[in-house]
Amino acid sequence: MVFASPIFLFLFLPITLAAYFAVPRTWRNGVLLVASLAFYAWGEAPYLVLVLGSVLFNYAIGSAIGRTQDPHLRKRWLAVGVTGNLAALAIFKYANFAVANVNALAPVFAITPLAVAAIPLPLGISFFTFHAISYVVDVYKRNAQAEGNLPRFALYILLFPQLIAGPIIRWRDIAAQLPAREQRIADFAYGVRRFVLGLGKKVLIANTLGQVADRVFALPATELTTPLAWLGLACYTLQIYFDFSGYSDMAIGLMRMFGFRILENFNYPYIARSIREFWRRWHISLSNWFRDYLYIPLGGNQRGERRAYANLVIVFLLCGLWHGASWPFVLWGAWHGAFLVAERAGLDRVLRRIGPFAHVYALLSMMGGWVLFRCETLAQAVGYYSALVGLAHGDALRRPLAELLDPYVACTLAIGALFATPLARMLGRWRDRVGTRGGLSGVALLGADVGWLAAVFVVASTFLAAGTYNPFIYFRF
Repeated sequence: MVFASPIFLFLFLPITLAAYFAVPRTWRNGVLLVASLAFYAWGEAPYLVLVLGSVLFNYAIGSAIGRTQDPHLRKRWLAVGVTGNLAALAIFKYANFAVANVNALAPVFAITPLAVAAIPLPLGISFFTFHAISYVVDVYKRNAQAEGNLPRFALYILLFPQLIAGPIIRWRDIAAQLPAREQRIADFAYGVRRFVLGLGKKVLIANTLGQVADRVFALPATELTTPLAWLGLACYTLQIYFDFSGYSDMAIGLMRMFGFRILENFNYPYIARSIREFWRRWHISLSNWFRDYLYIPLGGNQRGERRAYANLVIVFLLCGLWHGASWPFVLWGAWHGAFLVAERAGLDRVLRRIGPFAHVYALLSMMGGWVLFRCETLAQAVGYYSALVGLAHGDALRRPLAELLDPYVACTLAIGALFATPLARMLGRWRDRVGTRGGLSGVALLGADVGWLAAVFVVASTFLAAGTYNPFIYFRF
């Protein structure tokens, strides 16, 4: 069950909201915990034991660290906690990848290939594991207090808005909100608005462009033309942004409906003028997590430039591997690491001097990386890059651009390009100012907002009810 589905919109969410506000405040966390368990069990019942095991394990480790005063023993408990979490991640997410690579090398070293049954990937394992690690580390560093209430800690790990696809919420950012939080009508209204906007991003923009991207990336290299390759890449570039930022919007909106305030996860990353700036704007919770729990512990930039370069590469290799257990993901991480090293080594000074061309550089660099992110094999990525630079083998008459770029797709691309910038938000503020000066009341402006939000919800719901293309692209994360 995912947010952009009829069963969530018209069954799970209404029942959860009704139950949540019907019970006394002291019972509301219990309602959320039961709902979160049901949410995960709906699609991943066999792995519910794994998630609950993670809750119990990390609760126990946090408690042990919190009550222990001996620094050596505290460090041992930390090592047990981090190792246990990473071991679970390695087994369920990377075992298949490791076995495949060992078997690929088996003929070279004359060894018997491993015969191991494939291990299914539990939904959201990377997210709830990173939540758990941040909790254990923060308790160890005394940046947060260990939670003594098991149901409350379980709710932190299991909260359904962020359970399967983030954002990554740190314990210290939400701990004070778990025992009690203010429930205001304005917050609930903001949450609904944010959720509907995210739903529209996902269903009306990301899904539309994703269909085109899928068709282009499914073509063999021999049928790709350069215009088709660029169309597919442009569609995927907007698809992944609106899909992921749309999901984050829905998560932030849901959390606000239940009284929680969490940090933003996206800040118009495609207006960045460097890859460094891109990572300050893209999936902010993940970028900050890797910075605080990996880059800085490795030494950050405090041990010389060469060590800083090495740390950047290590962090982004692991960032790529976190996104998926395959070599294209690893190379995607290396791609970004290489650009960050180059910018730190002096390219950033050049970018500051070339003005708007820095934006062109950043956008092309991001899009080049998305090829690796989207392609399933290195061979496919090489063929796609060849088509992008004009070395295409496809026949434009056999695969005309107009076959995929119809008026609806072109309009969606234009709308996506607009909403990927702050321009749409600026236009909204301008409309409010002009409307107020023109004598429109707050009620009239509110009515206009409610009208177009209702239209977005109805149209998106119609698309979902019709069973149109609606992928969940985070299953590998």
